[in-house]
Amino acid sequence: MARNRRKQSIDDITPEEWNEINRKHLSKQTEYDPPAYDDPPETLSRLGLGVDPIEYRYNEGNTIDELKQYIDSTYDQHYSKNKFQATEFIIDGGHGEGFCIGNIMKYAQRYGNKDGYNKKDLMKVLHYAIIMLYVHDHLGRD
Repeated sequence: MARNRRKQSIDDITPEEWNEINRKHLSKQTEYDPPAYDDPPETLSRLGLGVDPIEYRYNEGNTIDELKQYIDSTYDQHYSKNKFQATEFIIDGGHGEGFCIGNIMKYAQRYGNKDGYNKKDLMKVLHYAIIMLYVHDHLGRD
């Protein structure tokens, strides 16, 4: 029969033992004790801890993942040669807002007309909207 040896450091305990220690600590806290940690719900959710996943009604989670894959793919395309995109120069030149809004309108109007109901046009609308959010924040508008 194995003897229980005394734990010498945090490296000697299992994740289950660590969770039990935290559970005991949290149960002893009073209203005056600061929380042991204050992770935002999205961090806890991403780690699979403590937060039930949102059941999106309109498949938003998968759509966001798909949008991220689309955006990632644009960084490998011909217009991002030498690690610079033309969009950067346009924004730096002070024309980012008009450029983004113009492209949002262009691809929104194109959807259903040129190349039919092309999902890529909608992805471009969303991508330019995200870039526009960057321009908005960069200009200090809030």
